[in-house]
Amino acid sequence: MPEKFDLIVVGAGPAGTACAYTAAQNGLDVLLIERGEFPGSKNVMGGILYRKQMEEIIPEFWKEAPLERPVIEQRFWFLDKESMVTTSYKGLDWGREPYNKFTVLRSKWDKWFADKAVEQGALLINETVVTECIVDNGQVVGVKTDRPDGDVYADVVVLADGVNSLLGKQLGFHNEWKPNEVALTVMEVLKLDKKTINERFQVNEDQGVSIEIFGEATKGALGTSFLYTNKDSLNIGVGTTLSEMIKRKIKPYELLDELKVHPMVAPLIEGSESQEYLAHLIPEGGFDSVPKLVGNGVMLVGDAAQFVNALHQEGSNLAMTSGKMAAETVMKAKETGDFSEKGLDSYRTDVYDSFIGKDLKKYRHAAHTFEENPQYMGEYIPLLNHAMGSFFTVDGTPKWEKQKKIATKITAGRGKTGLAKDLYRAWKAVK
Repeated sequence: MPEKFDLIVVGAGPAGTACAYTAAQNGLDVLLIERGEFPGSKNVMGGILYRKQMEEIIPEFWKEAPLERPVIEQRFWFLDKESMVTTSYKGLDWGREPYNKFTVLRSKWDKWFADKAVEQGALLINETVVTECIVDNGQVVGVKTDRPDGDVYADVVVLADGVNSLLGKQLGFHNEWKPNEVALTVMEVLKLDKKTINERFQVNEDQGVSIEIFGEATKGALGTSFLYTNKDSLNIGVGTTLSEMIKRKIKPYELLDELKVHPMVAPLIEGSESQEYLAHLIPEGGFDSVPKLVGNGVMLVGDAAQFVNALHQEGSNLAMTSGKMAAETVMKAKETGDFSEKGLDSYRTDVYDSFIGKDLKKYRHAAHTFEENPQYMGEYIPLLNHAMGSFFTVDGTPKWEKQKKIATKITAGRGKTGLAKDLYRAWKAVK
């Protein structure tokens, strides 16, 4: 007789493990299935973990978790070929309890988090691929795996199987994602000694820096790059939507190679050694691409549900919160014995009532606005660099003349009306 669980979670990333941990902690019989050799062996993200949402699952987790550095400074670079305009926020309080966010290495972090779920009573099975959901009279009642006699049953199945979510697609929850709904990010972990990192980024060994880079790093295409400090390594990466790569014939690994030798980046990574090379698809469709979240006996969480706030580079916090909410929904359904779509639908309403739904709705038009109007990345960032460089060059030219020349150059391409429309369009997309 096949074994029966209260809950099966497919995928041991932040969303899936948060779900498994919460459910097991509250007494449910949970099976967590991971296709990799261990949790984190196949999982990729830039490397930022947000404290608030994780602490809601494991209070004061930072006292034992394998974290790299608490981030005390967030920098933004608007990059041109040989210059950059920067802005940043540095808060020393971010480096003290309760902290704000951390850099992490997924191979360490995911494994630790999954082990904590096991401590709560979840059963973790690695190196196992779920091939399809088992459906009986329209109700998901379990999963088929690639193991011999691998059918496993449960009251509810939670799909945390990543951006492609083949299982969600099989159930008809979404179609194949369009090229403008996903981004491809390539990243490298660069080995660099702690002392050098501290000196170059002007931090102590228990402080970190995150840098988000726009403009030249993606050759003006919609996308971002990043550089994050770990204890004795750096995470560097670049990504853009598949539609931009196709349209501009961009090869992501070439973007990363060029970023590493950019005169603003190269001094920070000089002398480092490549430790790991990774690539990952990221859901970037936003609010309008969120698939069906709930069905009879099944829910979608994390990347599988398109829960990424691309404008703010947030994903792990949305993933963990959605996983926790899904577990809480299963707990309530267990009390009533109703595992139908109607019985699980509180998960959907909880998501849309939370910061996940509200933030995704706020920025629902941002990605498409900036992609459909390439002048934001391809023209305005270089113009911004030119304007700042010109204004701060001391050459005897009166400042009012400089201002007039800058204004003329900025409006030369699109005119005053076009500039005003672009500013209004950008404001409307992010307001």
